[in-house]
Amino acid sequence: MLSDACRSTSCEDVSPHEMDREEMMAIWNEPVRLFRLANALREMTCGEEVSFVVNRNINFTNICVGSCRFCAFRRSDGYKLTKEEISEKVRAAEEFGATEICLQGGLAPGMVLEDYCEMLELIKRDYPRMHLHAYSPMEVFYMSKNSVPGVWDSIRELKRAGLGSMPGTAAEVLVDRVRREICPEKLSSEEWCQVINIAHRLGVPTTSTLLYGHVESLEDRIIHLEILRRIQADTGGFTEFVLLPFMPGNNPLGLIARRIDPLEHLKMHALARVVLHPLITNIQASWVKLGRDLAGRTTAWGVNDLGGTLMEENISRTAGSKESQCITPGELKEMIERCGRRPVQRSTLYERLG
Repeated sequence: MLSDACRSTSCEDVSPHEMDREEMMAIWNEPVRLFRLANALREMTCGEEVSFVVNRNINFTNICVGSCRFCAFRRSDGYKLTKEEISEKVRAAEEFGATEICLQGGLAPGMVLEDYCEMLELIKRDYPRMHLHAYSPMEVFYMSKNSVPGVWDSIRELKRAGLGSMPGTAAEVLVDRVRREICPEKLSSEEWCQVINIAHRLGVPTTSTLLYGHVESLEDRIIHLEILRRIQADTGGFTEFVLLPFMPGNNPLGLIARRIDPLEHLKMHALARVVLHPLITNIQASWVKLGRDLAGRTTAWGVNDLGGTLMEENISRTAGSKESQCITPGELKEMIERCGRRPVQRSTLYERLG
């Protein structure tokens, strides 16, 4: 039984199928046992290594027809990067040593599949070794609605154009009652799962995410984790799970969202490790959202990855993040070593680099 495993912090016999929702909610209220089990599972799965990727975010537009209440990035009359501006950002990323470009943007009116493919082809032509981690399930859903192909054909065309993997953002919380309150015009939970499943079936791995700390309940978070666990058991296509703390600045949701303290952030990362074990082995904390100190502390609560260097970060910054937009590989290594762990540079797909 899980309760026995928690008491002893032994994890040899822990199976995700032994854990029902009642047990998940019970362990949440026992932070010492939660911490010990999460840390033991992290040590068993990942050892003492904490990984990171050298990457660059490119938000190609902030023009968006959406109405997400948590968004401070969206504008109706914002910018749209030119081909030359995108190329210059990729050139600077390669000089920085990046191995990944993360490409995401708002849902600009009139954008179709060909526009998204063109950006991938532009980068891949001049930088063929760069891994392209691009387009959330919402973006894929949007481009498919605006174009003739459905989701399956759209992802297949994106893959031909150079897509290497997809961010599993736009998941927010996979409970439609919550989605109606925070992002009523976004794709539904079922539609998000359908896009993800198609991507995995076509050989396109994705990350998985949770936006937490606003109006959702603990049970909502657990339902979300259960959905991710079921998908991973079926497809094996998730590379990692990324916790995204809600940023309350400059958005309507921030006016009504409750505030959470550092302990709850730590517990949430630990719970993710326990609930998703052994199906999703990489649990990532966001240094740009949590801040460097708290993100570092999560490595003692089940986390084994601190994401990427980013180089620029517009979405969290507009919502009130006080962190810089870029962290260097050296700073990440120092941060990890300060927490008593061994830093490892990785690829997008968690291959060791150097």
